[in-house]
Amino acid sequence: MTGPRYTPLIDTLPSTVPFVGPETQERRMGHPFAARLGANENGFGPSPRAIAAMAAAAGEAWKYGDPENYELKVALAARHGCRPENIVVGEGIDGLLGYLCRLVIAPGDAVVTSEGGYPTFTFHVAGFGGVAHKVPYAGDAEDPEALLALAGRIVPKLIYIANPDNPMGSHHPGATIAAMVPRVPAGSLLIVDEAYVELAPEGTEAPIDADDPRVIRMRTFSKAHGLAGARVGYAIGAAPLIAAFDKIRNHFGMSRISQAGALAALSDTTWLAYMRRLIAASRDRIGAIARENGLEPLPSATNFVAIDCGRDGAFARAVLAELTAAGIFVRMPGVAPLDRCIRVSCGPEAEVEAFAAALPAALARARAAL
Repeated sequence: MTGPRYTPLIDTLPSTVPFVGPETQERRMGHPFAARLGANENGFGPSPRAIAAMAAAAGEAWKYGDPENYELKVALAARHGCRPENIVVGEGIDGLLGYLCRLVIAPGDAVVTSEGGYPTFTFHVAGFGGVAHKVPYAGDAEDPEALLALAGRIVPKLIYIANPDNPMGSHHPGATIAAMVPRVPAGSLLIVDEAYVELAPEGTEAPIDADDPRVIRMRTFSKAHGLAGARVGYAIGAAPLIAAFDKIRNHFGMSRISQAGALAALSDTTWLAYMRRLIAASRDRIGAIARENGLEPLPSATNFVAIDCGRDGAFARAVLAELTAAGIFVRMPGVAPLDRCIRVSCGPEAEVEAFAAALPAALARARAAL
């Protein structure tokens, strides 16, 4: 034969990706979106300090980035009250999830997650031959008790929970997440995805010792810090686990520009407080738009709002399609009953108002079609 000889596992995987980017959709449509409110990016942008730091670092882009991410790890450790040995930096939480699956998942290994939860985790699990066992949401929130009960029966390699949650925007008190840790089965590792925790109410961050070998917490600069395009994430965990990442991670995966931007963003606590206020106001406006159209916004601890369209997934998909046709990029959960909702990211006023202008007609056309 000619060409590459793929592994048997690769031959079994579908040719799909977790998300179709707005750029792909724009190319298909032949025009740009008027409002980019689907990927939970922070449309308000990064700190001016971060922008200046990245601009300065661009002149040194001929150099590889520090493969140890030393300065950023030291600053993150100081922020979280742990040691740099408890921190690994990588290409967003998505990249770190891939590395973690490579570390622990062999073909046939089990993981436990939620039906309808963040799909990139199960994408990576499948890519290494793992098998995802899922529990339903409890209402519109992930169910810690159900996750632990299933984990107790099958003793998976990994247990995944996001707090706050994507795609529904719900959250648990940090004490609830911390209480999961003593109940993690021996040989299992709890992943706590905290991508949105900087935007959540006080008390949402779980009080977990960084050196606890039963848990790894993941954070990102993509949401509150507005650096989604820079691809900077990090994980906090026990030093032996963090050291294991060095065996398989891309040591030059982080550019100098990204490292500089993240370090400057971390130091700009004033900008972070400003972002929290802007995002809270945007959440309120999106909720008001939903109610003005007879829809129900779900409570959100994130930079997006899940809006209950009041019917089933087919209707919500029709609304989504009509909004897309009107130039409004939003997304929706993929699994019933969560898929009765559309999910709208917070963003600049002009883009949110474009969504407000397009929504009534989109709803009318969806109702007429169904």
